[in-house]
Amino acid sequence: MDKFENVSGVAAPMPLINIDTDMIIPKQFLKTIKRSGLGVNLFDEMRYDDDGNEIAEFVLNKPAYRNAQIIVAGDNFGCGSSREHAPWALKDFGIKVVVSTSFADIFHNNCFKNGILPIRLKTEEVTVLMEDAERGENARISVDLEAQTISATDGTKFFFEVDAFKKYCLINGLDDIGLTMQKVESIREFEAEYTKRTPWS
Repeated sequence: MDKFENVSGVAAPMPLINIDTDMIIPKQFLKTIKRSGLGVNLFDEMRYDDDGNEIAEFVLNKPAYRNAQIIVAGDNFGCGSSREHAPWALKDFGIKVVVSTSFADIFHNNCFKNGILPIRLKTEEVTVLMEDAERGENARISVDLEAQTISATDGTKFFFEVDAFKKYCLINGLDDIGLTMQKVESIREFEAEYTKRTPWS
């Protein structure tokens, strides 16, 4: 997993509430076990019509937001089924931060495991950032994970809470495998000792 670096850029406004994981990545795209290649189908049913053509009105199809790395969303983002493909699709598209007042617990945890920072803020704070994001290329939202702050274009800064261990993992690019590999020498020592004590195993 890549180390999380501070993000500054255009944010895509998605004021819908209850954006669930089936909206993020529809069920027909869950056949793969690869984490790459899903970005093209992110929000598939909202991005494309029945013939596969882009729907111009959808935010991520608008020129100003095609390279957005931040989404500012309505309440309860990532609800529904617990599919890990949802953060895979977001990450593959290029999304590094999602801002909302609330997230489904499993989706929230899956974001951290896949290098995405979910930021919970108060309703009034999300409203400020949503209005800023709606200005398109004229607005830049900045996220500083180390300082735990997110800033609007005019410099208005909001502090967000984040679990210290999850923050450590993001900053250092550690997923579950990476965390295990930090203990590789201890694991080898244990295996060697265990083999000596139980040669029949």
